Order: sequence, then C-alpha cells, then structure tokens
Amino acid sequence: MTNPPMPPAAVLRRLRKGCVIPAHPLALNHRRKLDERRQRALTRYYMAAGSGGIAIGVHTTQFEIREPETGLFRPVLELTAETMRGEEPKYEAGFIRVAGVCGQTRQAVAEARTASDLGYHAGLLSLGAMAAASVDQLIAHVQAVAEVIPVFGFYLQPSVGGRILPYAFWRRFAEIENVVAIKIAPFNRYQTLDVVRAVKEAGRAQDIALYTGNDDTIIADLLTNYRLSQDQRATGIRIVGGLLGHWAFWTRQAVLQLQECHRLAAEPQAPIPQRMLTMGAQITDANAAAFDPQHQFAGCIPGIHELLRRQGLLEGRWCLNPKETLSPGQLDEIDRVHKAYPHLNDDTFVAQHLDDWLK
Repeated sequence: MTNPPMPPAAVLRRLRKGCVIPAHPLALNHRRKLDERRQRALTRYYMAAGSGGIAIGVHTTQFEIREPETGLFRPVLELTAETMRGEEPKYEAGFIRVAGVCGQTRQAVAEARTASDLGYHAGLLSLGAMAAASVDQLIAHVQAVAEVIPVFGFYLQPSVGGRILPYAFWRRFAEIENVVAIKIAPFNRYQTLDVVRAVKEAGRAQDIALYTGNDDTIIADLLTNYRLSQDQRATGIRIVGGLLGHWAFWTRQAVLQLQECHRLAAEPQAPIPQRMLTMGAQITDANAAAFDPQHQFAGCIPGIHELLRRQGLLEGRWCLNPKETLSPGQLDEIDRVHKAYPHLNDDTFVAQHLDDWLK
C-alpha cells in the first residue's frame, strides 16, 4: 500500500505509550431514543477522568445502531466526535478517536469511510461477520479497510460475536503497514499469546500498541512483560493500555490503576506488589457482576448502564433491544461488588462534576 492513512504523530505517541480507552455506551431515554445531553456528558466524563481516547460504535455502543430502522451509526459518531473536539483544548494533545467498524467488506469499508470523514483516527475492526472466511480472505478484508483508515485490530471472544483467529492470521495482520494497535479480548491466555507472539515475531513491537480487552484479567495483562524467548537479553513486549467496556464505568479509578501499572513496568527488576494482584482479582469480581458471565454475558450492556445510572450519568439502563435487560440475580451482584469495593468506584469524582458535564 502506497502512503497508507496514518494517525497524527501526537496520537501515535499517546497510543504507543498506553492509555485508558473506554468503550463508550449509548445513552437512551425512556422512549429508547438517543439522549444527546447524556451522551455528551458521558464523553466529557471519560475525558475529565483522564482517558487518552474514546471508542464509539463498538459492542458497548450496541450493534443495533447500524440497523436501518435505528439509523444511529453516523449520528452517534458525529455527536461524539463533535463533543471530543470541543473538550480537547482542555487536555493533553493527541486524544485518540476510535470508531468501531464491522460487517462484511462492503459494509466495513463504508463504515471506515464514515469514521474517517468524521475525523476518527483508527477503526476498531471486528471480524465477527467473517466467521467462514479463510485467513487469505480475512487479510484481504483488513487491507481493504486499511486503505481507508488506520486499523485497530480486535480479537473479540466468540461468546459475544467474535471468532477464533489463528496465529497465522495475526502474523500476517501485523505486517500491514497501518495497523497501529490491537485490542486483545479473547478471554483466553493461549489466544492472547498468539497475538503477542505474532506482533513480536513480525518485528512490529515498536509500531503496534497492544491493548487489553480481557476484562477478566486486566491488571495481570498490564503488569506482564512478555519475553517469549529463553534468551534473557531479548527484549519483551508489553500490553500498554486497555480498550475496555469495563473501563466505561469507574473510569477515573481505571486511569489511576493504569498509571500504577506503568510505574511498576518502569522498574522491571522490582517485585510486583501483592496488593496489585489482590486488586486485580477484585476488579475481575466487579467485572463479573457487571458483565454477567454466568449467563454468557447476556446482561453486560445493561450492567454497565446500571452502574452509570447510579452515578446519574444515565437516566436508565434501557437498550435499543427491549429484550436486553439485566439477568436474574445480576442486580444483587452489582449491589454486592459496589459495597465490597468502594475503593474501585469513582462516585465522588462523578458527583463533583456531573452538573458541569450535563450542561
């Protein structure tokens, strides 16, 4: 590819350094229509919390925004981009705008064009719609999208619409010039290592930023130096940040957690404090309440909405699909983790600024 599209230098630097990128939910009113005021408030919250970017049009935003009868894909991307641009002067340069891109090649390329036209820096490319495609077909699909927008790869777990992607795919994927990052979210250690090893062996460790989407092991992902060789002189590779639905709530605390992981990573000979491992388990427990793995993640989006509703950021936990609700017992679980881990939430931070974000 000649002169492929690339993000601005400041965005690339921030992406490679590693940051918190929340997967932005969709704010709806009781009529299940877009609540623009609260949609903007969510964006402002994530930016004020210290996030380095936002991902919109992704699973957490609800795939139904793409349905013709809903017609919200472009309006939601446009509203979020406009809000980000309005807030960006207050913050560090290089705020990362990521848009979800999915579907078969024709749809994916069209979504990538929309995102690019609206000023998004990368497309988070889901391959769930390509379930029957070969590795050759998958790579051709990625290359078609990459001609339009820089690619943020996405290994999505099969239980929420993804597919198994072999090492052979990731090895070739990593060679595409304007692949700038990969969200690793298979919820599987073996498949996570496939991605890490592919990027390292492709010689792209300095170019492609690795982001965790493994909500069940966030802290461990961020603390690990992956040295996939017996040669102790070999440099490792790290997962430097996260693009997570889990970071769509309690986001200020997520920023502080990532900062601590970065501090520890800068001292490679120092032991990992037990408190970090303990906190990692607590985060996973909190995630289980919100994301509902007991029911194959059926309540994951309403679970996020419920936590944001309690803070006043959302009016309710409505989804575009009326059947998408909390699972039996999930509300009790959310009550339990909120009470058990007060140090993980940022209720006080939100309460201090909510009125400003809702203006």
